[in-house]
Amino acid sequence: MTTSNLASEFTISRPRQYNRTSAVRWIWSHTAPYWWIIIIIFIGAAGNAGLAALMPVYIGQAFDAITAAVPQIERLLPLTLLIIGSQVVRAILQLGRNFGADLIAQKLERNIRDELYISLLGKSMTFHNIQPVGDTMARATNDVREINFMYSPGVNLVVGSFLFMVMPFLFAPQYHRDLLLVPTLFAITYFIALWEYLHSLSPVTDAVRNAFGKLNTRLAEALDGIETVKGAAQEEAEVSLFNKLALKMRDAFVKQGDLEARFIPMLLYGLAFGGGLLHALILYRQGEIQIGGVIAYVGLLEMLQFPTFASTFAYTQISLGMSSARRILELLNSETLLDQNADGYAELMRGEVCFRSTAFGYNPNESVLTDISFTVQPGQTVAIVGQTGAGKTSLVKLINRTYEATTGDVLVDGVNVRDWNLASLREQISIIEQDIFLFSSTIAENIAFGKPDATQEEIEMAAKAAQAHEFITSFTDGYQAEIGERGVTLSGGQRQRLALARAFLTDPRILVLDDSTSAIDSATEDHIQRAIAAAAKGRTTFLITHRLSQIRWADLIVVLKNGRIAAIGSHDELMKSSEAYRRIFSE
Repeated sequence: MTTSNLASEFTISRPRQYNRTSAVRWIWSHTAPYWWIIIIIFIGAAGNAGLAALMPVYIGQAFDAITAAVPQIERLLPLTLLIIGSQVVRAILQLGRNFGADLIAQKLERNIRDELYISLLGKSMTFHNIQPVGDTMARATNDVREINFMYSPGVNLVVGSFLFMVMPFLFAPQYHRDLLLVPTLFAITYFIALWEYLHSLSPVTDAVRNAFGKLNTRLAEALDGIETVKGAAQEEAEVSLFNKLALKMRDAFVKQGDLEARFIPMLLYGLAFGGGLLHALILYRQGEIQIGGVIAYVGLLEMLQFPTFASTFAYTQISLGMSSARRILELLNSETLLDQNADGYAELMRGEVCFRSTAFGYNPNESVLTDISFTVQPGQTVAIVGQTGAGKTSLVKLINRTYEATTGDVLVDGVNVRDWNLASLREQISIIEQDIFLFSSTIAENIAFGKPDATQEEIEMAAKAAQAHEFITSFTDGYQAEIGERGVTLSGGQRQRLALARAFLTDPRILVLDDSTSAIDSATEDHIQRAIAAAAKGRTTFLITHRLSQIRWADLIVVLKNGRIAAIGSHDELMKSSEAYRRIFSE
C-alpha cells in the first residue's frame, strides 16, 4: 500500500500507511489489515445462508415423508431435530457475521478519525483560512460516521444477501435442472436494475453529503458569530438563510428517496416468486418433481426476498459511505505548501531576522506584500506600523512560516526559514495576536499550553510578569478556574494578559505582539508596558501597534503602505522624514 507524499507541517509516525489514490483503494487499505475479521464475516454469512437454505429442504423432505404412499412418520423427529440444530448453529454464525461487521466498522471509524485529525493538524494556515470550519467538522464527524454505516449495516447486508441469492442455484438443481430458469432470470434483471440504480444514486448521495456540509458550515458560522448576529438584530435573516439551506438538504434527500422508491427489485421478486411457483407446479403436474420438491423450491425462492429487501437501503448506505469517503479524501489530499522538515536546522536561536526582497500573497493573483527588505539584529525591538490592510500581520507570520513567502527569502540567524526544522523554529517564536484564542479548560492549563510540563510556580511567575496574577487569584478556584470556550467568560484585557503569560512561560527568542495590548485598560497599561519591556530584553521583539507609547522605545520602526515599505528608521527620524508615518499619528 502507498500513502500520499503531500508535504505536512506536522506528522505522527503510524505503523500503517493508507493508499489515497482513490476512495475505493483508500477504504480497502483501511480494511485489509483486518483480513481475519473479513474471513469471520464471510464464514458467518456463508454458514447463515447455507443453513437458511436447509430449512425449506428439510421441510420438503417432511412433506414427502407424510404424503408418501406409506407415510414415514419416523422420519419427522430426526428432521425436526436437524431443523432445530441447524438454526441454532445458524444463529451463532449470524451473530459472528454481525459482530465482525460492526467490529470492522468501528475500527475503521477510529482509524479514519485518527488519520484525518493528524492530517488537519498538519495543514498550513493557507488551507485552514480557505476551508470552512463547519464543513470540516461535518466531514470529520458525520462523514466518518457514514463510512461506519457503510460497513454495518451496508456491506454486512450486501454480503449476506448476495450469498442468500446464491443458495437457490446450489439447491434447486437437486429437484430439477429446469428450476434454475426463474432464479437466473431474476438475477440477470436484478443486477441490471442494480447497476442502473447505483449509477443514478452516486451523484444524488454526493449532493446529500455536500448539502449537509453547507448546512453545517452556516450553523457553525452563525454560532461562532452569535454576538454579531444579535448585535445587528439579524436573527430572522439567519433563520431564513438557514431554512433555505435546510430546504436544499431536504430536496436532496427527497431525490434520494424518489430513486429508492422507483427501484424495482420488489416487483422483480414478486414476479419471480409467482413465476417460480407456477413453474414448479407445472413440473409437479408432469410428474417431474414431488410435492416436497415444490415446497422446498418455493422456500428457496423466498430466500430472494432478503437481497430484494436489503437492496432498498443497503446499497444506498454504501453509496453514501463512498460519497463521504470522497469528501474525506479531498481533505486528506489537499495540498499544503509547508513541510515540517524534520531533518532541518534546529539550533538555539539568536534572534536575527532578515527579509530579502520578500513578497507574499494568499493566492497567485493577489499580492499582500511586495519587495520587503530589512534586517533586525538579535535583541532589537521593531515596531511595524501602517494603516489597516497594509500587511503588518502577514509580514510577521512569514517569520514562523504560518504563511510561506511567495518570492524572496526570510532568514532567521542567517538560515532560510524553509531550511529550519519547523517545530524548532516555532518553539522559539511566540506570536500574541489581538484575537486571543483560549481553550475550554483551566486558566493554568491555558497558560501552560506551550509548556505542558511547567510547574505551578513557573505558571504563577509568568502570570505575575504579565500582570495577570491578581485577577486570577480573585476567582474562587484561582488558577484552576474553568473558562468558557475561547475565554468568553473573561474580559478582553484578561484574555490578552493570559496570552502574554503563555508567551512569557515558553521564553521565546523572538516575540511578536500583534496589537496585543489594545484591550488592556489604562489602569494596568503602565504595568503591562514594563512587563513587555522586561520581556523584550535579550530577545528580538516585533510590535504591531498604533500606541505611540510603545512605538517610541522601538529600536527600529517599519512603516508599511499598501504592502510595501514606505519608510524605515527611528521615531524621531520618521517624524521628520516620513509623511506616511506622521499621518498615522494625526488620524
